[in-house]
Amino acid sequence: MNWFKKKEKPQEPEHQNVTRGLLIFAHPTTVIAVEDLLRDEGYKIRVVSPPPAYRTGCDLSVEFPLEAEAEITELLNAVKLHPLDIVPITSEGMEPLHFVRKKWYGKYLMVRAANMKITVDTETKIIVNISGGGCPDVPYLATTMIGKRLDEAPAPDEVGFSLCAYSLNTAREEMIREIGA
Repeated sequence: MNWFKKKEKPQEPEHQNVTRGLLIFAHPTTVIAVEDLLRDEGYKIRVVSPPPAYRTGCDLSVEFPLEAEAEITELLNAVKLHPLDIVPITSEGMEPLHFVRKKWYGKYLMVRAANMKITVDTETKIIVNISGGGCPDVPYLATTMIGKRLDEAPAPDEVGFSLCAYSLNTAREEMIREIGA
């Protein structure tokens, strides 16, 4: 056995393959406004959780096509929505975390976005549980949605205005994509 095995030099990331970047913001409300603006302008973006090194108290960032960085920066500057940082996703450690996750429990599907969860009976499409988050509107969101069909319940972002309402709405939209309304 050779105990003094030479360590291999870590490979440099292939920068020509870097195609996505992250817009880092201080507040979730800014991320929500940026998401609406960029989607309206036709950009292929998604809201994600930033890597731990880029957390600022806001657990959301916007992943965007790096080729559009100049256009997006100009657009954001014009409407005074300035990111704290713009970083290319260059390595595995820089990958954003999955904001939305799904878990099946028999005929029930739970979709989680950030810390908010919605669980639906996939046969009846009735919302059986809303949980998570720490915002003051979570109990209200739960009482307005639980027991209703997915297509009859109000959209969380129409009755709540917190990060939790935004996250729950994201989970609800993913649920609709997964099982229909």
